[in-house]
Amino acid sequence: MRMTTRSIALPALSAAASLLVAGCSSAGPSGTGAAGNPEPAAATAAAPEQQLAVRAAPQGGAAAPSAVARPQGGGRTAQKSSLKVASFDRRSGHAVISQSAKPGKPSLAHPSAPAPSGSAGAPENTPVAVGDVIASAPAPGAPDGVLAKVTQVLGKTAKGTEVKTAPATLGALLGDSKADGRVPVDPSTVTVEPLVQGTKVSWAKTGDVRFGPQGAKVPLGNLRIDVGTSIATAKDAPASASASAAGFVQLAPEVDFSYNGTGSATAGSPGGASLGLSGDWSSQWELKGQAAGTTPGGKPLRVPFAKLNASPVIQVGPVPVVVNLGLTCYLQVDADGRINVDIKQDLKGDFRVGGSYQRGKGWTPVNRADMKATAPRATVSAAGKVKAALGAEASVGLYGAVGVTADLAPYLRAEAEGQATAATDGSASAAGSWKAFGGVDLTGALQLQLKIFDTPVFQKPIPLGAWNREWKLAEGAGSVSTARKPRG
Repeated sequence: MRMTTRSIALPALSAAASLLVAGCSSAGPSGTGAAGNPEPAAATAAAPEQQLAVRAAPQGGAAAPSAVARPQGGGRTAQKSSLKVASFDRRSGHAVISQSAKPGKPSLAHPSAPAPSGSAGAPENTPVAVGDVIASAPAPGAPDGVLAKVTQVLGKTAKGTEVKTAPATLGALLGDSKADGRVPVDPSTVTVEPLVQGTKVSWAKTGDVRFGPQGAKVPLGNLRIDVGTSIATAKDAPASASASAAGFVQLAPEVDFSYNGTGSATAGSPGGASLGLSGDWSSQWELKGQAAGTTPGGKPLRVPFAKLNASPVIQVGPVPVVVNLGLTCYLQVDADGRINVDIKQDLKGDFRVGGSYQRGKGWTPVNRADMKATAPRATVSAAGKVKAALGAEASVGLYGAVGVTADLAPYLRAEAEGQATAATDGSASAAGSWKAFGGVDLTGALQLQLKIFDTPVFQKPIPLGAWNREWKLAEGAGSVSTARKPRG
């Protein structure tokens, strides 16, 4: 555990998920290595339309997994490989590729006459050739992994073979194969950067491994971020009306990945693909005081309190697919500055955001949230209105290219004329009229970078659409009334 004034880095622990891989060493056409060496029969390409397992890649000190494809027409050609990306410069596309030969087994490299620069051959004793497509888990200089095609072999260096590369697509590796799976994100691999004082992090994973002040209360596979902070108070508000917010966000994120390469050899794009983020969500927050709920420009006041980042590696057959996740948790308040509140809401449910592709139909958004409110409390003083959300901005991508962005914002809002109170025991009193609502806003977009699936490129981001669901928590009018129970 490392803690600074700006960040908390959660140590990467060994994952419980197992790995199912296909193939052995990297193989070239007709069962040969990069420079013509015969390869074992087990390393030949798998049959077209094979169903590949989608699982979490192993963690815990093992060398970064990699796969290599040497395309020769249709069908899946990617194989598990001993090649390693020793360094990578994304700007120039230059990479250094090394090979870790196993004891007692010869290297795949084969002595041959140096090939002309940029030709399909390889210089002497090099394990790669022009046309090779390499997929690698995070490596030096490539924290988001590597998915690239070798366009030129530059020569030997002290660390390996230097090559020039260009961006590649998953179709070159997965070919006609099919894959479909949902992989949980290990909470211990998530890096959390607190943005305000009072932010605390907790998580729990299988094997009874827990971390943080709320560790004993966090379900397995969940990550929890607690926050308690003061926020801007309305101008001229009395000292007793100072504004503050406290609560937590708890989630168990999962990566949704699917690929259907049927017909890609003839149609030029896969039959289908999808990428998304889903999982269980629970949150609780409390807003007190007379908040200055807008900025000088009139926009709602948004207070980010934590940034989360993770680059889990999912293993699609032999291919390591690096998924980049980003979450910014925030509190947002939109108020008229006149209302003094003490409001609280618990939310539980699940969500899914992402995009789905079908040949002939293109990309379509996938977004939903199913949330239920429990234990509402709303105390409202003076006429006015307020809307408070404890949400998260999310981004999901592959190999460093963002594919989906989304903003998931569960909220509570209240409006009143006069003074009103709604209690968790179901009773309420009011002088005037009042209402309290819970709800969820979900917005986002599909990004151009989804072309990494080898699908047609759209000209601009595709909005996910403004998805909203709202339910009434309580209401009242007159001197006495009864609060309604939440409509899940």
